[in-house]
Amino acid sequence: MDPKAKKLALFEEAMQKVYGPYPTDTPDSASWQPPTNPGAGGHRGRYLWTDAFGVINFITLAREKDETHSQQLYLELAKKLADTVHSVLGRTRDGSSRLPGATDEEPLKGGLRIGKLDADGPDGDGQYHHYLTLWMFALNRLSLATGEARWNALAVQLAKAIHPHFMTKRGGQESMVWKISMDMSRVLVNSRGNLDDVDGLVVYQLLQETAEQFDKKSPNDGSASTPSLDTEIEHYRRIMATHPKSLSGDPLDLGMSLWISHFDREAEWSRDLAKAGLMIARDRFLPAAQSPISTGRKGHYRLAFREFGACLGIKCYVDDSENPLYAGADAVLDAWEGKLLGAADEDLRPINLTMYAAALIPGAFRNGYISLETVEIGDY
Repeated sequence: MDPKAKKLALFEEAMQKVYGPYPTDTPDSASWQPPTNPGAGGHRGRYLWTDAFGVINFITLAREKDETHSQQLYLELAKKLADTVHSVLGRTRDGSSRLPGATDEEPLKGGLRIGKLDADGPDGDGQYHHYLTLWMFALNRLSLATGEARWNALAVQLAKAIHPHFMTKRGGQESMVWKISMDMSRVLVNSRGNLDDVDGLVVYQLLQETAEQFDKKSPNDGSASTPSLDTEIEHYRRIMATHPKSLSGDPLDLGMSLWISHFDREAEWSRDLAKAGLMIARDRFLPAAQSPISTGRKGHYRLAFREFGACLGIKCYVDDSENPLYAGADAVLDAWEGKLLGAADEDLRPINLTMYAAALIPGAFRNGYISLETVEIGDY
């Protein structure tokens, strides 16, 4: 099997282990429902971060598989997964009502829960800014892949709703908080996520650009124009200006910094962040991560999903299979091959597998992989 075909086979195998069995030989997805036990490994089978990877990975499969029915099938699976996430994580934990602020007409105005197994406590449920922006990105990619403006409009709705609840001031300076309560009424973790302002800037810009593209392609379709995100984008810019970035060396932090940087390579913040990330990747992460892997004991220091996040970011930023950093990332993935199901912590299996697939073939995580130029509006 050639390397590309092998990667695609491993990619699909990983997705089947999380979301399967789903059909692959028919364009009809009606028989499939996103599994709930364990599903994405969260509350009622849904976990926002993992399912964001799931949606984006299905979009990648729609492009990478050659069968004539594959594009329709995998995009339908992505849409069904997105709808399921909204119906579970956009509601209270008992499922009895939408989150406060949301309505049937505006289902994401209450935000989306993380999907933690516990309601309360230090690792209890709530809302994370970086999970929400990743979900917005997934909806944006779904909109581009299907030609359906409604997915991006939902992402904008979510963006407008959650933004003020993560904003704060410290010592008179604008800043952010990391975690808020499920109903967005309280701050649960007051510290700021290292990349939250950058994630907000880039993702909100993508949402706005996509909304403008839809407006240009269908200027007279009678639908209401998408609300502007200019105010929120400028808010993120101001926070970035007073909060210089530094990387901890954590593999996931490294990977997500390179991933978010590759959307705007010429910006000063992007050049600085990528320079630091590539240096850490070359000097620290890749040499350590290519060492032998032992998965037999719980609590082992190597967390697969964090390493896969690093590999994803490296491959998005470098995007050249001949580059030593890209080859090094693939070597890390080779080292993990066949070991994920033997990892001691079964709770992490869904996030490990979805992020492993994305690192194998970044696909729809890459800037420019899909665009409205290659799909008709409302094709699917």
